[in-house]
Amino acid sequence: MIKNTFILCVIISFSININAQWTSLSSGTTVDLTSVFFTDPNTGYAVGLEGTIIKTTNGGTSWSPQTSGTTVILNDVFFTDENTGYIVGGAGIILKTTNGGSVWTPLTSGTTESLRSVYFVDANIGYIVGGYLTGGVIFKTTNGGTTWTPQTSGVNYWLNAVYFTNASTGYAVGGESTNGRIIKTVNGGDTWTLQTIPTNYAMYSVYFANANTGLAVGNSGKILKTTNGGINWEDQSSGTGNVLYALGFIPTGTTNMGFAAGWNGTIKMTTDGGETWTTQTSGTTKTLNAICFANQNSTYTAYIVGETGKILKNTFFNVGLNESDEDHLFEIFPNPAFESFTLNINNPEISDLILNIYNIEGRLVRSESVNQNHQLINVETLANGLYTIEIISDDSVIKKALLIHR
Repeated sequence: MIKNTFILCVIISFSININAQWTSLSSGTTVDLTSVFFTDPNTGYAVGLEGTIIKTTNGGTSWSPQTSGTTVILNDVFFTDENTGYIVGGAGIILKTTNGGSVWTPLTSGTTESLRSVYFVDANIGYIVGGYLTGGVIFKTTNGGTTWTPQTSGVNYWLNAVYFTNASTGYAVGGESTNGRIIKTVNGGDTWTLQTIPTNYAMYSVYFANANTGLAVGNSGKILKTTNGGINWEDQSSGTGNVLYALGFIPTGTTNMGFAAGWNGTIKMTTDGGETWTTQTSGTTKTLNAICFANQNSTYTAYIVGETGKILKNTFFNVGLNESDEDHLFEIFPNPAFESFTLNINNPEISDLILNIYNIEGRLVRSESVNQNHQLINVETLANGLYTIEIISDDSVIKKALLIHR
């Protein structure tokens, strides 16, 4: 689950590396890893069985064990800033660090139920979901984890993941095998309402890009999507029958490019907000449990963790921020664009140009001649997402980034 955001709002030259191969990192452990979280491009944490916590400070090149003080399974990790983080796991365990993992201190949860997911909306307000023996359990803190108050979930099956779109509105997903559940709150967890979904399969992960648009994944390759804040959920075709445990989207403020992962090394990719999904080669048959993203200068790096200490890494596209002098000959406005943008040519002596538009997969989706210094380019037929604008003159080829966002 993605837990940070980045908005592309500058005109930049860029290249796309969408077909890069997933590479396997050495985690230094052979236990199953269940969750991963990066606080910056270099610093990340992964947790798993037997109280395992590992940390990297070099973008995953090497990982060092941290002392958890427990041997129970750790299910999820979440940081609210570079130093303050939380881990939840079996037997009601909650751990907190305020020094980047040097010390993890146990907190009092008031339960012995398995805790599966933790999410904070700010430094003080956070939620934990889980359960097993008594159905779905939800806990809330308003003081940075010092105390946790139980909330009524209203469901008889355990909850696997929780995600909030703002301080008031959140979603939790779960279920057991063929008893899938999605619940929603609009009052900060005081009450939770069961959502109507078009499947009985259990759901394992949930992500929302904004107040209205969200997805959930689960058993039998099920992917559900809503565009109206959970009023309706629609079944999307994933192309797999494998269980999907993990869900994540590149944090550009839209839901266009994302990934789902699960059994047998399954990785599915979407570039249209979950409407269609294609298969990526993971290079493993291990079960994959969690996804997160780190970004630096618009280089988006994905990390996936799973069975037997498996960690996969992939940098999907790279947006370089260093423009040449020639780049300033052309300007795109507005960017992000809605239905159209204007191509401004800052040299009146330049004419008879070719403008090509490529989608994030590198496929040419538009090509036209440019004969005016200020030419309006209509893009209302193109889907939301990140595109390459290629401008070809007699002696140069210049590329710029365009984000279409409605």
